[in-house]
Amino acid sequence: MKSQWDCLLENLGEWQGSFTRLGPTGEVEEDTPTIVSLEGLNDNQTIRQTIRRFSSPIEEKVLEYSSLNRSVLFFENGAFSQGSIQFGPFSEFGAELGLIWANHRLRLVQLFNRESQLDRLTLIREHRAGSPPSQRLALTLESLLGEWQGEAVTLFPDWRSPEIISTRLQLHQTSATGLTQHLQIGSGPTSATISSEATIRGDRLLFEQSATPVQVLLLPDGASATSPLAIKPGQPFFLEVGWLVEPGLRQRMVRRYGSKGDWVSLTLVTERKIGH
Repeated sequence: MKSQWDCLLENLGEWQGSFTRLGPTGEVEEDTPTIVSLEGLNDNQTIRQTIRRFSSPIEEKVLEYSSLNRSVLFFENGAFSQGSIQFGPFSEFGAELGLIWANHRLRLVQLFNRESQLDRLTLIREHRAGSPPSQRLALTLESLLGEWQGEAVTLFPDWRSPEIISTRLQLHQTSATGLTQHLQIGSGPTSATISSEATIRGDRLLFEQSATPVQVLLLPDGASATSPLAIKPGQPFFLEVGWLVEPGLRQRMVRRYGSKGDWVSLTLVTERKIGH
């Protein structure tokens, strides 16, 4: 099993793309071209990260680090999440979830204001220098409908052994504005199924029956962002990014928080559509 540092090294290179700032319901507010480079120093014992934002004026930020803090976890393919390890009312809160597929990365930052309401999102689409940018289209509801079978790998902030379980996700449109979702986690007698219903509002899916109402935004580059509209103290919640990397193949990353606001796990799901 690779160390967390070795998993980070999967991200080495120069990544060209853009930071797209979105409002809480998905409206584009700003799009800034960027280059992010991660360079290994001292035989990859140190990482130098340079972030250039081609705004006016050009902004540049350089970071160097030789260890990882407790707020970040990496998967073996280089996918990662970093962010707040504790939610508390009356303070800003947020996290970044980053997926990687061949020479492309998709990252999503979700930020909540001091009233614990979803405030803004940043969608970061990148390709390695020397490879073509993504040609993926904006995510559509039609591309998600059907049945998906997958594998979920879960990491924990205390670095205990990962858990690997099977998943089955079914999405069915019941009316012009209605959607049902059934998520089966695990198999056999220990499996659990979670069912929910959503209202379709354009490129937003609203799951409003639970104690913490959640929205899913369908975004450019095959991406989706799943967020609570507002975080409620005492209620568990999760942040999620999804990425349709190719038709019928999707990745999802889920960062979960417990009822005390503590970060409890990070899950990477890789799922394929089965049947139609």
